[in-house]
Amino acid sequence: MRSGAKVAVVGGVFAVVATGVGYGGYNLYTGLTGSGGGGVSTKAGSAEKRTGPPSADEIEQTAKNFLAAWAEGRGLEAARLTNNEAEAEPLLTGFSEKAHVTGAVIKPGRAAGATVPFTVEATVSYQGESKPWSYASSLTVVRGLTTGKALVDWQPSVVHPKLSEGTSLVTSQASAPQIKAVDDNGVELTREKYPSLGPVLDQLRKKYGDEVGGTPGIELAITSAAPDVPDRTLLTLTEGKAGTLRTTLDAGVQAAAEKAVRNYAAASVVAIQPSTGEIKAVADAEAGEFNTALQGAQAPGSTMKIVTAVMMLDKGLVNGPNSPVECPSTVTWEREFHNLEDFSIPGATLQQAFARSCNTTFIKPVKPLGAGAGTALGDTARKYFGIGLDWQTGVVTFDGKVPESAGAETAASYIGQGQIQMNALNVASIAATVKGGGFKQPVIVPQGLDNRELARATPLPDSIAGSLRQMMNAAATSGTATRAMASVSGSKGAKTGSAEVDGQGDSNSWFTGYADDLAAAAVVQAGGHGGDAAGETVARVLNAR
Repeated sequence: MRSGAKVAVVGGVFAVVATGVGYGGYNLYTGLTGSGGGGVSTKAGSAEKRTGPPSADEIEQTAKNFLAAWAEGRGLEAARLTNNEAEAEPLLTGFSEKAHVTGAVIKPGRAAGATVPFTVEATVSYQGESKPWSYASSLTVVRGLTTGKALVDWQPSVVHPKLSEGTSLVTSQASAPQIKAVDDNGVELTREKYPSLGPVLDQLRKKYGDEVGGTPGIELAITSAAPDVPDRTLLTLTEGKAGTLRTTLDAGVQAAAEKAVRNYAAASVVAIQPSTGEIKAVADAEAGEFNTALQGAQAPGSTMKIVTAVMMLDKGLVNGPNSPVECPSTVTWEREFHNLEDFSIPGATLQQAFARSCNTTFIKPVKPLGAGAGTALGDTARKYFGIGLDWQTGVVTFDGKVPESAGAETAASYIGQGQIQMNALNVASIAATVKGGGFKQPVIVPQGLDNRELARATPLPDSIAGSLRQMMNAAATSGTATRAMASVSGSKGAKTGSAEVDGQGDSNSWFTGYADDLAAAAVVQAGGHGGDAAGETVARVLNAR
């Protein structure tokens, strides 16, 4: 048989077929030649333990043996050819028993070092329904630490690239009916058109599929033992009836958000309507199963100065935007803190310091607050901005964290560093709270859908809300946010931020702003100054309103 010329199904089950590229030693392998381990001793009959990277021959033989055992449904045997038999066996045996794969042809490609790519062409059959299924994956051969044998380095992604720890492949009646998600104007929202919404739509289906009148079909899906993780459909054998679910999203704003984050390798943006708290867009450059925009947790940099300014006003440390403040180039609180390029503003006002993002101005309040300095910022964030409360948005979200702090960490927290954790959703909500005058818990589906209890916070005092809007307008028209917000019209305000990350050369770029009745926040990993990458992203979203 010529290499790559034919495909065989042995015993009506599976076959492994060589492509003739990188596996010249075999043309057809069915797994019937034995199941010996991948390790090869240094000489015949020797029990000598090998060391060092696996040889090309070991990589070839181990891959052949593993793929053949898996292909023929010998899951336990295949698992023994990995370096983690206990974790590998359930997924390998479940390929036929739970995923109901009744036929497959596995074609290995050219090995790249110790990594062997392969494709799987299969048939999935369940309750009289069958459909073809194909995908690509890869395996890597390593030296076993205890045996010295060449073994497949076990990762769930060997079985399927979207599998991760704690997940399985299952074919059955779907756990929830499909949904037809629409925006607030009835425009359909799909994963294909809006990739960032993939994990959001999965969660909405899990939570609301039964409530919107759909009926489930039969699907091959990735399932998780974790109750809050939705199934991920890989193949639909029979269609169910989709129920229509109205969301608060806006298809036009969502499209702009998707386009804006695609300019960067890692970026997130969220848009919120201040008057209602309705989420209008959620986008991530990395359209994976983890939604960084809603579930991420990282230091927000100087965007946190919005909350710090409210704390200063609320505690009477300053009286308003025109209050005189100090803005020296450096300030010491257990360690030295600097302004960008050590700038200073002699005779500064609070508004000037805010607009230029003077770090030292916002660290100075640590000392006057005395023993309460470590809790004052968190109290303000919770009281007025709902940070750290339980936000019932309709999907899983991380709702911000401003923990109690001490010493230099307290000073760092006042400028959005230290142990403070936020995401684009939280920071967009902070800007929306300022614009609207009070916290309205963000939602992605109407509260009336399930009458869930929303988080509540104290409205901002009118004088404080007015002061913050004046200061954010100054930042957007004459401060660090001016260039980014130049194209944005209407009643606008903004705040820039950059957050240093240990071991990362460039800071994360943060930016939040609003125009009329739309607020947005973005973070771009290693994007540098807030007014650059993140500022451009937010401006594009605000201009889509």
